[in-house]
Amino acid sequence: MGLLDDLIGQLAGGSPQRPSAPAPRAGSGPDMSTVLVALAPVVLAMLRNSGRSTQSGAGAGGGGGLADILGKVLGGAQGSSGMGGLGGLLEQFQRAGFGDQTRSWVGTGQNIPLPPGALEQIFGRGGLSEIARTAGVSEDDASRGLSQLLPEMVDRVTPGGQVPDEDSLLASLSDLSRRLGAG
Repeated sequence: MGLLDDLIGQLAGGSPQRPSAPAPRAGSGPDMSTVLVALAPVVLAMLRNSGRSTQSGAGAGGGGGLADILGKVLGGAQGSSGMGGLGGLLEQFQRAGFGDQTRSWVGTGQNIPLPPGALEQIFGRGGLSEIARTAGVSEDDASRGLSQLLPEMVDRVTPGGQVPDEDSLLASLSDLSRRLGAG
């Protein structure tokens, strides 16, 4: 869980403000910590959002905008069994053939990384584009950032290798949002 701890530490020691559109550096784009800060609210909303618009996405981005986008990206998170967006997100990854990865994120061992191109396969080109636009980063940066951030956040909100009940999940996500300055 070093990535999130490092990110939280950076935010605590610096400015926790999320840039609306990070300025690219000469040829290389924004540094990864800037990308991760921009993507954090999107990932938190993915884990919180059950695919229904504004009510379940409250606090995810105001007015239903982010919640509506995530509902489309997550395909409505069908079958989430009342676990919020986490259950639907895990199902979507499993249906796309990344069950080993998601089980490792929820489990207590090492997190298995996603292969290149996995996020476009899971969310589709349009979904990845919407995520990138919402976060104010390029699609490549969104893909790289999400491939780092999703395993860490899922790992963080599934203590003891178990998917928590909805109340515990929401409490954990609220705490993480506060610590990341995204809430």
